[in-house]
Amino acid sequence: MAPTQDLREFRSQDIVIAQQAEVNYLINHRFQWGKSDTLSLLPSALNNNTRPKDESISSYQLLSPEYFKADIPFDSEFISIIHNDWPYSIPIEIEHTFIWLRLPIFHLDLVPAEIVARIQQDGLCGFTGNDELPSSPSTLPECLPALAEWGIITDNLIRSPSDSPEIEEMVRNGGREIDGFVKRRWVGSE
Repeated sequence: MAPTQDLREFRSQDIVIAQQAEVNYLINHRFQWGKSDTLSLLPSALNNNTRPKDESISSYQLLSPEYFKADIPFDSEFISIIHNDWPYSIPIEIEHTFIWLRLPIFHLDLVPAEIVARIQQDGLCGFTGNDELPSSPSTLPECLPALAEWGIITDNLIRSPSDSPEIEEMVRNGGREIDGFVKRRWVGSE
């Protein structure tokens, strides 16, 4: 076996071990399933006094829902809501929150066959503070050079074109559970 091949195999094993360690760290420590995020290194402007009280039924914990729904309790064992304190191109004044789930969010009860490909490409989302989904920022082309080293450039962006009003309504409806949860969890005026 050539020395470079030995080095590649060693490096490959090293990467696998590191990735397994990161996954274990996230799943078993950082996510804090069903608990408030007390591990974030960045403070949140939204403290527990400004957040809406969760009045969900505690029996929800005993049942495993078929898919994510807007009424899932904030302290459900199926959810981890954490503040993004991993540094990358997000201005410090913007709070970026991750919602990690142990439930599927893509379900055929919500996503008709006509839009499955679009949802698989674009994903589902929820926003608060707006009555409509935010449009892409006009400054996007100015931000892309920071991502160029990862191959993210204007020519590589895939954006679904606007479709018929019926299809656009299906897309909004497909994300209704996520949107409902986000609006229930975060006060739009904050």
